[in-house]
Amino acid sequence: MKNRKSFLVLAAIFLFVYWIQTDDCEKAINSQQASEIATIKKAVAPENLQTASFEIEGMTCAVGCARTIEKELVAMEGIQEATVDFDTKTATVSFDKNLQNPETLTKAVQASADGKTYKVSNLKS
Repeated sequence: MKNRKSFLVLAAIFLFVYWIQTDDCEKAINSQQASEIATIKKAVAPENLQTASFEIEGMTCAVGCARTIEKELVAMEGIQEATVDFDTKTATVSFDKNLQNPETLTKAVQASADGKTYKVSNLKS
């Protein structure tokens, strides 16, 4: 009986350590994929570059909300740069006006998460 308990405890520790290492590897892979996507994207011609800024309501944290929205915006075709500031609840996006427009950016942000969490307001371009 003692051996069985010891075995179960060791197995649980092994699984926990394995889970932590796997999670770290997935994070590293996701980070690498994001940087590869940024490298592959075409540069926006200066004459087509436009900037939009807007407020985002509904964000509750800097990592889960703001960074997720930022990553989703950057992954869109024609987006040169996107910055989402959790503290000020604002986003600034530089994009190719031939591929994107402020309305598509608004829709992309509002469609994040469950489609009801984030609301965009005070759009300026």
